[in-house]
Amino acid sequence: MSACPRGLGGEGCVHAQAPPRLPSEQLRQLQGEYSRCFCSAQPVLEGVGEQPIFTTRAHVFQIDPNTKKNWVPASKQAVTVSYFYDVIRNSYRIISVDGAKVIINSTITPNMTFTKTSQKFGQWADSRANTVFGLGFSSEQQLTKFAEKFQEVKEAARLARDKSQEKIETSSNHSQASSVNGTDDEKASHASPRDTHLKSENNKLKIALTQSAANVKKWEIELQTLRESNARLTTALQESATSVEQWKRQFSICRDENDRLRHKIDELEEQCSEINREKEKNSQLKRRIEELESELREKETTFFLNLIDFREEERKRERDRIIPQLMSECEYVSEKLEAAEKDNQNLEDKVRSLKMDIEESKYRQRHLKVELKNFLEVLDGKIDDLHDFRRGLSKLGTDN
Repeated sequence: MSACPRGLGGEGCVHAQAPPRLPSEQLRQLQGEYSRCFCSAQPVLEGVGEQPIFTTRAHVFQIDPNTKKNWVPASKQAVTVSYFYDVIRNSYRIISVDGAKVIINSTITPNMTFTKTSQKFGQWADSRANTVFGLGFSSEQQLTKFAEKFQEVKEAARLARDKSQEKIETSSNHSQASSVNGTDDEKASHASPRDTHLKSENNKLKIALTQSAANVKKWEIELQTLRESNARLTTALQESATSVEQWKRQFSICRDENDRLRHKIDELEEQCSEINREKEKNSQLKRRIEELESELREKETTFFLNLIDFREEERKRERDRIIPQLMSECEYVSEKLEAAEKDNQNLEDKVRSLKMDIEESKYRQRHLKVELKNFLEVLDGKIDDLHDFRRGLSKLGTDN
């Protein structure tokens, strides 16, 4: 297993794998799909590797340039969003194409940050494009993979920038040394024109060698990209074969289920026919019951009318029989009432007489109380006299 030439590494890095070969037919089909997706973005993809480093699908949004708060959809549906390596510029880019429209062309710099704002949404700011891109994923797992790849690519961009700065410093030092040595060469050039020609040819050969080395590196990258594509296509083919087997098993299960349901439907239809016959019988019975209920109501009405007439007759006969008895009873009660009134009058007379006797007895009682009081007063006087008389006798006895 070889190390990743782009410095990405990590889980999911396709450059660190030695993929198996894919059938040429499947390879042509998937390469055709890549061509259809990215042919309209040829100016954007100029210098970019044909195969992406990482690809996913998401809904693309851009921040509203006026409010800087609201999100504006950049695509009507989920589109492909990919990481690419730009060989010419030695940089990494996020590119997304919707039909013939390039909706994302963002160069990743080491100071960029990808922020997760929710479980399925993330964003990053591109100062060069003067905007903020937002991606809405269908699952949190896709968002996590995209964020991890963003961090890896950002680190690779930082390493690429450091290497570029080292090359620039090295080339500047080399140019300064060449300029110092050039003064001596100018002096010697007057003496040897042939040496000057040889040096020019030597410089051309060095440039050609450098270009060929760059082309070899580019071809190596393209070869690695094709291997990566081959690995993906092989994986896709294996997944397709697995899916076909699963669909076959599912089809067999569905066919058995269909036969079982068809048999069940036949049984239900037979049961429905029996139910319909039972319903017809029930309808006939219901109509018969309604007829009987109607006859019963008519008979009940006739019975109640006859019963009312009979009761009226009974009440009339009862009145004719009871009225004479009531008249005789009324006469008897009237006589009793008159006798009671007479007795009541006699009792009232007796009550008045008793009241008079009571008043008289009360008067006599008061008179007796007065007389008794007077008698008690006289008696008390007599008793006092007796006490005085006794004391006198006692005194006389004492003196004697």
